[in-house]
Amino acid sequence: MPLNPADGPSPAHFPTTRWNLVLQSGNPQAPLAQESLAELCGSYWYPLYAYIRRRGYGPDEARDLTQDFFARALEKGLLAEADPTRGRFRAFLRAVCAHFLANRRDWDQAQKRGGGRTVVPIDSVDAEGRYARELADELTPERIYDRTWALTLLGRVLDRLGQEYDDAGKVATFQALRDLLSGDPEVHSYAAVAARLGTSEGAARVAAHRLRSRYGDLLRQEIAATLAEPADIDDEIRSLFAALDS
Repeated sequence: MPLNPADGPSPAHFPTTRWNLVLQSGNPQAPLAQESLAELCGSYWYPLYAYIRRRGYGPDEARDLTQDFFARALEKGLLAEADPTRGRFRAFLRAVCAHFLANRRDWDQAQKRGGGRTVVPIDSVDAEGRYARELADELTPERIYDRTWALTLLGRVLDRLGQEYDDAGKVATFQALRDLLSGDPEVHSYAAVAARLGTSEGAARVAAHRLRSRYGDLLRQEIAATLAEPADIDDEIRSLFAALDS
């Protein structure tokens, strides 16, 4: 959906975000940085899993490699050399993972020492189902990583939006309006939505506008949580939507 860059927070009021906390802590092992990093990893494990799968590893091996990577990230200071001038969690995580895979001897030794721990919950069946639907064979590892990252992020935004409507007792409104987020009026006409909600077409349009506006706010918040600089938000939005078009 098209977004107005002016709708987001101004640089002067840019919130302290999860990745921002990791970078600013000076010590990725600090409790607050660890908590923020754990939340980010728990949210975005699937793009890394898909990336590793596309690099040629089987389902079980990809799952175990993903777990060991996160174990190192969360427990071994794998992100200690995070560069604040390159503050996009998406790009940084992929680069560190590529380096991790290039040094698989460490992985083999970790397994012999009793690796294979569960650090981030991974549903292997769900992961493989999602991977199969990605048409991964048509994409490079880097492109499938960016595409699945974008899809994961948009899914989180939609979940947050749905939860807000649920908390407000407006589940039916959300269910009737959510398909309008595509921006395609042919998906569901306002007249059809109005009839479903028992309201006027004008009221349906107003409700849809509010839904889209809040969706845009949450999208910017979710993206901001993975960045260190507010100036990067709009560029990251463009990059993610470009990945979806690939």
